[in-house]
Amino acid sequence: MILLDGKIASQSVKDDLKQQVIELQNNGSRSPHLAAILIGNDGASETYVASKVKNCAEVGIESTLIRLDATVSEAVLLEKIKALNHDNNIDGILVQLPLPKHISEAKVIETIAPEKDVDGFHPISVGKLVQGLPTFIPATPYGIMLMLEHFDIETKGKHAVVIGRSNIVGRPMSILLSSNLKRGNCTVTLCNSYTANLKEICLQADIIVAAIGKPNYITADMVKANAVVIDVGITRVTDETAKKGFRIKGDVAFDEVASKCAAITPVPGGVGLMTIAGLLKNTLQAYLLNNQIK
Repeated sequence: MILLDGKIASQSVKDDLKQQVIELQNNGSRSPHLAAILIGNDGASETYVASKVKNCAEVGIESTLIRLDATVSEAVLLEKIKALNHDNNIDGILVQLPLPKHISEAKVIETIAPEKDVDGFHPISVGKLVQGLPTFIPATPYGIMLMLEHFDIETKGKHAVVIGRSNIVGRPMSILLSSNLKRGNCTVTLCNSYTANLKEICLQADIIVAAIGKPNYITADMVKANAVVIDVGITRVTDETAKKGFRIKGDVAFDEVASKCAAITPVPGGVGLMTIAGLLKNTLQAYLLNNQIK
C-alpha cells in the first residue's frame, strides 16, 4: 500500500515554485502577490487562511490578508473586491468560504476578475475547464491531480467514482478525471446523496474520490481490493482527549480501508496540503499571464 503523503507531494510542488519565483526575482521582476479576504473569525477559516499565508511566504509569493467583520455588508465586500481587481500589484484574489448568510457567494465569486480567480470558481473559469481550455483549476481538484502525478498513479482506462457533486470539488474533479489529460481518461461515475446503490458502485471503482463531508462514511466493505482512495473530507470531530478538543476526520474509515488499497491519502496530511499547492500554482500562473511572462 502506497501512502499518498500530501506533505511529500506538496513540498515537491513548492520547491519547484520557489525556484521559479527566485528566477523571476533574479530577472528583476517583482514577486507574485495574492490577496486573501477573511470575513469574521470562524476558527476553521482562520486556520486555513493562516496556512495559505504561511505557504505563500515559503515559496516567495507575497500575500496580503484583508480582515473584515462578520457584519460587513455585501456592497462593501464587493467594492473591496473591485478595488483589488484594478490593483495591478495584485495577481490573485481569494475570498475564504463559507461566507456569512447575508452575503451571496455567487455574487462574490462573479465579482472577482476571471484573470485573478485563483480559486477557479468563476463561471468563466468553470466554462473553460469544461471545454478543456487553459484556465484556473479549483485548488482541491488541482491538488489531487498533482498528487496523482507525483506518485505516478495510473488513471487511463480506470473507473473513477467521485462521491459528492459540489462546485468546489466533486464536479470539477469528475471533469478532470474524464478529460484527455495525462492523469485523466477515466470513466467517471459522479455520485450524490440520492445515489441509491452507492456501495455497489464503489465496489466497481478503481479510484474513489470521497468528498461528502461525513466522517468515516466510506468503509472497508465499500472498497474493492487494490483500489486507489482519495479522501477529501476534513471534519472536526469533538474529542475531549485531544489537545484542541477535537480531531480531524476524513470521509474514509482509514484504519479499516487502508489495508485493502493500492494507495490511499491520510487525513490530515493528504489532500488539504495539496489544495494549498494548487492555489500557489494558480497564483504564479495568474502572475505570469497578467504580466505576459512566458
